[in-house]
Amino acid sequence: MDNITVRQGETVFLRCAQGDVVTHTAWLNRSSILYAGEDKWSVDPRVSLVTLNQDEFTIKIENVDMTDEGQYVCAVQTSSRPRTTSVHILVQVPPEIINLSKDIVVNEGSNVTLMCQASGKPEPSISWKLISSSGDLGSDDEYLEIPSISRQKAGTYECTAVNEIDTAVKTLDITVNYAPTVSEGRDVGVTLGQRGVLECEADAVPGADFEWYKEDRRILNGLDGMEIVNTGSLSKLTFFNVSDGDYGNYTCVAVNKLGSSNTSFLLYVVIEPTSSTLLQGPRAVQDGSGGAMGVHSHTCLLFIVLLPFLLRF
Repeated sequence: MDNITVRQGETVFLRCAQGDVVTHTAWLNRSSILYAGEDKWSVDPRVSLVTLNQDEFTIKIENVDMTDEGQYVCAVQTSSRPRTTSVHILVQVPPEIINLSKDIVVNEGSNVTLMCQASGKPEPSISWKLISSSGDLGSDDEYLEIPSISRQKAGTYECTAVNEIDTAVKTLDITVNYAPTVSEGRDVGVTLGQRGVLECEADAVPGADFEWYKEDRRILNGLDGMEIVNTGSLSKLTFFNVSDGDYGNYTCVAVNKLGSSNTSFLLYVVIEPTSSTLLQGPRAVQDGSGGAMGVHSHTCLLFIVLLPFLLRF
C-alpha cells in the first residue's frame, strides 16, 4: 500500500492503472463508493472524476482536510480476475494555537502560570519568549511557570507553535503591579523673587498619585503662588516668585494602592552679587595699606633694576 502525504487545503489525485479488459471499476473510501466508473456516488462536491480510460482511472479530492485521511481502494473487475489497489492518504495540518491564557494583571511576588495549547499534524512543538528580553524562557511545554514574578518579568509574552508545515504565533500581556519607588530629591537654590522648580519622579504600577508637603503642611495646588503639575511619573512643584516664606524643607509623597514612598528637598536662598559688592572688594585691599603700598612697590622695582650696575663697583 502506498502513502500519499498532502497538506491541508491542497488537492490530492488518486490514480489507478486499468489494463486488460475492464468491465467494472470503482474508487472506495471506508467501504463507501466515491465513483463507480463514470457514475459519482459521493455527495461531496470536492470529489470529482479526472480520467477514465483503458489505461487509468483517476479521481481528485480538492481542499483536503483531516476527515479525508485514511485508506482508499481502487477495485477493478477485468475479464480474467478482480484486483484492488490501496493507497493511504496522510494529511498534514499547520499548527494553530487554540487556547492561550488571557492578558493578566498581578501583584509583584505572585506565582503565574501561562497556558498555550496548539493543534496540528505533525504535533507542533511549543516555545515561550518574553519579547522585551533576549532569548527564550527555557520552556518547551504548553505551560509556563513564573514563580514570584518581578516587575522585570512584565511585558508581552509570545507563544510559538511549530511543525514541519508552518509556524503559529500569539501573544499575551502581563502587567505587574508594584509600590512606588521615588528618586532621591535634589536640593534647589533660588534667588529671592525668582522662579524655582522642585521635581519628583516615581516608578510605580499602577502610576502613582503625588502629594507635596512643606514641613507637615500639605500644599494645595494654585495657592500661595505655587503650582503642582503631574505628568506621568513626574511631578513638578513650581514657585513663580520665591519669597522668604518659601525657603525650607519640602517632601514629595508618591502613593498607589500597593504602598507609598517619599523623598525630601531643600529650597535654599541664593544671594546674587551686586555691583556695589563687586567694587567693595578691591577697594578694601587698596585701603588697607594706603598709598604707601604703591610707593613701596615702585622702590623695590627700581632697586632690582639697578642692582646689576651697583655690583660692578
